Amino acid sequence: MIYLRLFLVFLQIGAFTFGGGYGMIPLIRESVLRYGWLTEGDFISVLAVAESTPGPIAINMATFVGASQGGILGSLAATLGVVLPSFVLILLIAALIRNLLKYKGVQAFLSGVRPCVAALILATALTMGLRTLIGVTTLRGGFFVDPKAIAIFALLLLGGFALKKWRKKSPSPIVMILLSAGLGILFYS
Repeated sequence: MIYLRLFLVFLQIGAFTFGGGYGMIPLIRESVLRYGWLTEGDFISVLAVAESTPGPIAINMATFVGASQGGILGSLAATLGVVLPSFVLILLIAALIRNLLKYKGVQAFLSGVRPCVAALILATALTMGLRTLIGVTTLRGGFFVDPKAIAIFALLLLGGFALKKWRKKSPSPIVMILLSAGLGILFYS
């Protein structure tokens, strides 16, 4: 039954991922590709939409994947699955937080998890960057350079650096998303 599978897959993603929504992206990608729920290209599109819509990225992605596979019930199953572990864990931590963080074991655990989360996010960003900019999906698959994607990336990078230098702070992600959407419309239509 698809609803149970969606719930269990996203429950596993929610239970075994640290680092928030961005830390979940590699597991979501692996799962949706393994079960054939999305293609690589569709995943990148869903990721872009999930990032640019209000709400947490992992919940948006779970909701979309669930809806694409099982309609409203599928979206509810996937969303509940991805949210439930964090919800339960936050309830427990909120009850114990003052005493929990003073233990060296908890501090050591969190210190050990941080590099893993950073590596997962970096690996996903690298994979998506290679796929989007030069079309690399596998080491043997060859590549196709997308000059429009590279131009948009370069303009966003230069614009981000210019804004940071001019305003002395990082540009707003909302502004960057809107700018990239505008550039996408301009370059690809």
